[in-house]
Amino acid sequence: MSKVRVLVGTRKGAFILTADGKRERWDISGPHFAGWEIYHLKGSPADPNRLYLSQSSGWFGQLIERSNDGGKTWEAAGNKFTYEGVPGTHQWYDGTARPWEFKRVWHLEPSLTDPDTVYAGIEDAALFRSTDGGQNWQELPGLRGHGSGPRWQPGAGGLCLHTILLDPSDRRRMFIAISAAGAFRTDDSGDTWRPINRGLVSQYIPEPTAEVGHCVHRIAMHRARPGVLFMQKHWDVMRSDDAGDSWHEVSGNLPTDFGFVIDVHAHEPETIYVVPIKSDSEHFPPDGKLRVYRSRTGGNDWEALNKGLPQTNCYVNVLRDAMAIDSLDSCGVYFGTTGGQVYASPDGGDNWSAIVRDLPAVLSVEVQTLP
Repeated sequence: MSKVRVLVGTRKGAFILTADGKRERWDISGPHFAGWEIYHLKGSPADPNRLYLSQSSGWFGQLIERSNDGGKTWEAAGNKFTYEGVPGTHQWYDGTARPWEFKRVWHLEPSLTDPDTVYAGIEDAALFRSTDGGQNWQELPGLRGHGSGPRWQPGAGGLCLHTILLDPSDRRRMFIAISAAGAFRTDDSGDTWRPINRGLVSQYIPEPTAEVGHCVHRIAMHRARPGVLFMQKHWDVMRSDDAGDSWHEVSGNLPTDFGFVIDVHAHEPETIYVVPIKSDSEHFPPDGKLRVYRSRTGGNDWEALNKGLPQTNCYVNVLRDAMAIDSLDSCGVYFGTTGGQVYASPDGGDNWSAIVRDLPAVLSVEVQTLP
């Protein structure tokens, strides 16, 4: 029987939750790197034992850790992000006279085919790649070198590159999203990039339909249809049927179209999930009721999923990297909250239960389906 491994990054360490295919009883390992902010923890699709982890602290700075045994042991990687070998300086020479400094690694995206290749999205927004398992990193400078770069502005969480999507049908194509600049696509392995924000409207910026400047919270795709993208924007849930060349709104009957997460069912490309949050100033569920919303039609028509979720006095948030989907026959959906709960549904969202409670605030949730 297959197993499931849920990887959870929190404000004060990482946790690894493991269950068999029934997903009824969970073993909990952690905290790994207790006391550190774990912005992201993700496994390689090419090697289930290879994990990458981004940890940071105000005192020690930014480090990358790697595991070759599914999280049982770890080794430091990624110190070549630093300047002159000093951890925590976050400095990088980009060809200018002075080193350029960044704050933290928000997102790690391992290659679909090579466990030693991994991408890192950072704050302030830039994209790096390692081809030696995280030991050395090189910037893909075409992104920051795009002519729109001077017009990028930080969102409330900073100028963060938080989403990286690799096209399984075209190794040269990649999508990224930056808060608050928008979504971008490369068709040549990162040498050149172009904004893909046509159709986005943001009333809070000087030019609502500008080429860049939109606060995109998350984008998602189904592996079988990489040309169809779904987006949770600062306001609005959006859809693209042409690899981001154009977008149209699919918020439909949601109680609010503000939120952070969006994801796609493993076997149903038109089934998508979001967690509505009341507003950009009140980061909690409408009416204090925690509800996941599911659309089986690719947007517009949404149903509330709340069985097993708290429906009174619930004021948690669900952050942009805190939802994941497994690939078992009965598709499992997982999300974590700033209240320290990780909820799981083994039946595509119909029924929920907390598989762990009272963790530090959850920053990221990823899942691996294991043989």
